[in-house]
Amino acid sequence: MILTGLAPDPRRPDYRLVEVDRGRFASLPADALALLDLVVGREIGPLVFERLQELADLEAAHRAALRALARRAHARFDLRRRLLQKQHPPAAVDGALERLSAAGLLDDARFAADYAAAKARRGRGPARLIGDLLVQGVDRRMAEEAVRAALAVEGVDPAEAVRVLAEKRARQLAGLPPTVKKRRLTAFLIRRGFSGGAIREVVESLNS
Repeated sequence: MILTGLAPDPRRPDYRLVEVDRGRFASLPADALALLDLVVGREIGPLVFERLQELADLEAAHRAALRALARRAHARFDLRRRLLQKQHPPAAVDGALERLSAAGLLDDARFAADYAAAKARRGRGPARLIGDLLVQGVDRRMAEEAVRAALAVEGVDPAEAVRVLAEKRARQLAGLPPTVKKRRLTAFLIRRGFSGGAIREVVESLNS
């Protein structure tokens, strides 16, 4: 393999367009390439090419992560899982995530706070919010704190929220036999993430 091109990337001044055997290889950081003693026209040794491939894998994983974050926020664990599913090498994925964290673009605490606040405004209960965050890989203590803070900041009273949801759903279930209505109303409120005690109280009051 011969290095046949090493030119500045017009879109990123601190990157270089690497060409191998007259084919485009990758756009890679100039500072990393400077350590490899690359010379256009010379053969690329196996170890140097291995390092070039590692750098290329890292850049590809980083770009994929940025595209994912541009669509919506992610917790670190969830983003890592998605990148691995797209067949990015684990080492490249971990390197990309470290780069994003260092740049302030990946922060589980901020993600948990924003997620909990947004979903709490839409009527999700505390248990559902915590469960959703755990599934996405957020630490339990961090998830619980984020939900408590979100409910306080948003002024959401779980007891009032479950009553409002229950009353709305009860109207939709009007006409059903009492036992069926009670069962469906209970299941609905559980799915929305409210606790058993709060559910029992409001369901009994609406079916009395």
